[in-house]
Amino acid sequence: MEAIRIGPARVPSRESPEQAVELLLERGYTACEIDCEGGFWMDYPFAARFGEVAGEAGIALSVHAPIAAFLGHREREKKYRMAVGMLDHSAGIAVAAGAEIVVFHPGFLLERPREEALAAVVEQLGELRERLEGKGRTVAFGVEVMGRVRDFGSAEDVLSIAAQLDWVRPVIDFAHLHATSDGAFTDAEPFASVLEAADRIQASGTPFHIHFSDIAFANRNETKHLPYGEGTLRAEPLREALDRLDRPATVISESPDEESSQAIRAVLLAKADPRAATGASTTSRSAIAESGRSRSRKN
Repeated sequence: MEAIRIGPARVPSRESPEQAVELLLERGYTACEIDCEGGFWMDYPFAARFGEVAGEAGIALSVHAPIAAFLGHREREKKYRMAVGMLDHSAGIAVAAGAEIVVFHPGFLLERPREEALAAVVEQLGELRERLEGKGRTVAFGVEVMGRVRDFGSAEDVLSIAAQLDWVRPVIDFAHLHATSDGAFTDAEPFASVLEAADRIQASGTPFHIHFSDIAFANRNETKHLPYGEGTLRAEPLREALDRLDRPATVISESPDEESSQAIRAVLLAKADPRAATGASTTSRSAIAESGRSRSRKN
């Protein structure tokens, strides 16, 4: 099994980059997704410093773009221009922070055949890439599997988009897949099937990017994230499926509480280095504290 990084879907403190990384280390995390779903709260200096301190601590970062930053619009009007601007800014934050990937949602069918919606997303992503290249913001993008059975953004849709663009990766949200399959992800086989499909199209050496939490659903549609153990999605089959593949993985917990994220982390790292399963080292925490003191003295 390749290395598994795990972390939360939210930066644990907005007070300072040092405090955020200190909390991540105290909780034993090796990844963190910068949470911009509701809007941009992190400026470029914060992102740059967060990336610097996180890098020193061995924490991999990703950015989740705002919910409204989707592509595949039918018309190139205000909503489209706003979405492109938000994705551009998300890429800027990612580059400043040294983040691995920008996660975004794939959009909607908008009363079109699925093939037409897919073609629109791919076309508009290509145009976005040209814009980002001109600004030096050519970070990888990740298109997320969605959680409503009849909507655009199934695993097949996401894999189709990623297969056509070498800088786009699938973001595999197993809570969403569990919901849309009516609770089918209860053993390793369905996990492995999706991961193997992603493995066939991702560039060698790039990590799987996975979202995970327990989930409530009805009529094959997600309703809400649950504390771990209250639903039927478990991390053991995910760990078993990852064991079969020669690719690293970053797992982002979208659980509503810290206890659940820690429970998922403990399962996924059960076969790993005991230090990784029990928390960050005192040396790492001390280094972050000293880094913060040094900056204070300089200021």
